[in-house]
Amino acid sequence: MKTDFEELLSQIKKYQTPADCRLVHQAYQLAVQAHAGQTRLSGEAFINHPLAVAATLARWQLDSETIAAGLLHDVVEESQVSLEKITKDFGPEIAKLVDGVTKVGEYKLRGQQQAIFVENLRKLIVVMAKDLRVVLLKLADRYHNLQTLDVLPLAKQRRIARETIEIYAPLAERLGIGEMKGQLEDLAFPYFDPDHYQWLKTYSRSYFQKVDEYLLKIERRLIRALAKRGIAAQVSGRRKHLYSLYQKLQRPEIGRDLAKIYDLAALRVIVATVEECYAALGIIHQLFRPVPSVGVRDFIAQPKPNGYQSIHTNVFCLGRIIEIQVRTRAMHDQAENGIAAHWHYSENKTAGSFAPTQKMAWVKKLVQWQAKITDSQELIVSLRFDALSHRNFIFSPQGDVFDLPAAATPVDFAYAVHTDLGDHCAGAKVDGKLVPLHYQLKSGQIVEILVNKHKKAPSRDWLNFAVTHKARQKIRGHFR
Repeated sequence: MKTDFEELLSQIKKYQTPADCRLVHQAYQLAVQAHAGQTRLSGEAFINHPLAVAATLARWQLDSETIAAGLLHDVVEESQVSLEKITKDFGPEIAKLVDGVTKVGEYKLRGQQQAIFVENLRKLIVVMAKDLRVVLLKLADRYHNLQTLDVLPLAKQRRIARETIEIYAPLAERLGIGEMKGQLEDLAFPYFDPDHYQWLKTYSRSYFQKVDEYLLKIERRLIRALAKRGIAAQVSGRRKHLYSLYQKLQRPEIGRDLAKIYDLAALRVIVATVEECYAALGIIHQLFRPVPSVGVRDFIAQPKPNGYQSIHTNVFCLGRIIEIQVRTRAMHDQAENGIAAHWHYSENKTAGSFAPTQKMAWVKKLVQWQAKITDSQELIVSLRFDALSHRNFIFSPQGDVFDLPAAATPVDFAYAVHTDLGDHCAGAKVDGKLVPLHYQLKSGQIVEILVNKHKKAPSRDWLNFAVTHKARQKIRGHFR
């Protein structure tokens, strides 16, 4: 039976060179030496934690320096090994990653409501902009720590769970690591809101049991139908993440009624090529009638701003409505691993760090915000309701797509397009229908801004409903 490290090494060998593997092996040897005799509060050997962190990083196919840093990320704090020794033995890059993860670990939510150590949060933003691998390391670290959260005191459980729900899970979503976001939320949910967690777990149990049986029948039927047409597809069912389900149940139109949720489970169809994606969609619609009111969402022809690509369709199937997603393997890797799927050691590594790509422009915006915003509460609000909120993808009449936070309005959209369009905004049409300017936009909608050339200033009332930092800054700037 392979050891955990042998499993890690075999995973790395699939995409790294022998020299890279030697670096990881060297880091492992130092970690074993540094953590010898140490145990975690759960009673397990301490070395199991850095190994688990490294395994997550390897699953994301990150470079050997990042995996080595994952193995070494606790040695400075938990042993006699100094940062200077890491610099000497492994070089400044790995030392910076280890130091960065240590510093990120110091940034904690404390106090009532949204009271945060704001200066530490500012430092986190700057660290993230310099090298996003630090945040990926921290996400992998947090993911494993949450699995043994039950051994900590109650107050610490709540603090870590809340920090995960409000900071780290949204960060994972913004980085495009959808599966990690869902897992972080589900692991934190029992500690963040134990009463509602227990209620939902009990309430949903019988529904999920039926759904599992139902998905298995559809999987088999779909695989057979695709194979007959010469399409070799991987078809798998997935349940909706529990915390995501809880959030959806809170919507007024749902009213905590599971029967009103059509994406309680979904099927993913993974094929070889883009052409097979569209061929598979046609076969699916021949097998199962599409739901007219929902329609097909083609994120292959029109990718989301974070790079997500897939075709989504909702169909009537064996007396239920189910969502089916069709994508290629490369698209699936992007959907699961986000920014990590884009980073290839030889192509994106410049000047000793992974700098944000064009798709990560929001990180640069965060740096600009934290430098400009002097009011601590304003920074917190901007982070929570703009930078780290759930995202909607809104279209202009020309087909351009804009990445806006949940609860964004036509005013936010206008300022996202151009400041002048925001200042001259006199009304809006959404999907061809007039809406009030405080209307909250939904993903996939087409927004047309109506302008008044004689109107050259925003309305102060817009501050009551505009949510993006840019819109609020421009409106307030005018009245200052």
